[in-house]
Amino acid sequence: MTPAFENLLQELKHLPGLGFRSAERIAMHLLVEQPETLEALMESMVAARAAVRRCESCGNLAESAECAVCEDERRSPSSLCVVEHVPDLIAIERSSAWKGKYHVLHGKLSPIHGIGPQDLNFQSLIERIEAGGISEFVLALSNDIEGQATCHYIQEEIVGDRPIKVTRIGFGLPSGGGVTYADSVTLRSALEGRRDYL
Repeated sequence: MTPAFENLLQELKHLPGLGFRSAERIAMHLLVEQPETLEALMESMVAARAAVRRCESCGNLAESAECAVCEDERRSPSSLCVVEHVPDLIAIERSSAWKGKYHVLHGKLSPIHGIGPQDLNFQSLIERIEAGGISEFVLALSNDIEGQATCHYIQEEIVGDRPIKVTRIGFGLPSGGGVTYADSVTLRSALEGRRDYL
């Protein structure tokens, strides 16, 4: 292997879900088997880096100030589905079970990993509450200790005594499992079977 190829492998291995073998296959595909695809991939990555940002309202992917979901006037602005990451939002959207809007935290509270409230997308959530019009939060966070702690923080510190109904999905989601990898039927059941939180 050449030093440049080895360097490419090391960079590819940093991507989530890629080990040595997967990184090697991708590198070989791009450099040896289909080198004509490399230029288009590089151009699309540079273009996406320049264009894609976080939605100022909810934290979803956007190419303008707000994402397509936030701009959609057919969706109920009074109900927010709070998720950990953008892939969770995408998974719920695929289920077609949610007609409200979203809020992406970009993680969950985890003191053991040094992730506190200041590291998550809580400030814009507070701003959305203070702007008024929100009557329900659906907490679609993973069913683990950090997810539970994040739900508790939202209930106690963000919502507090405001007249906002807080529900939690969980029906059909395995303990310790996340939203991203659940199938559409399970997600629909989880949303339809949501219950009051606390």
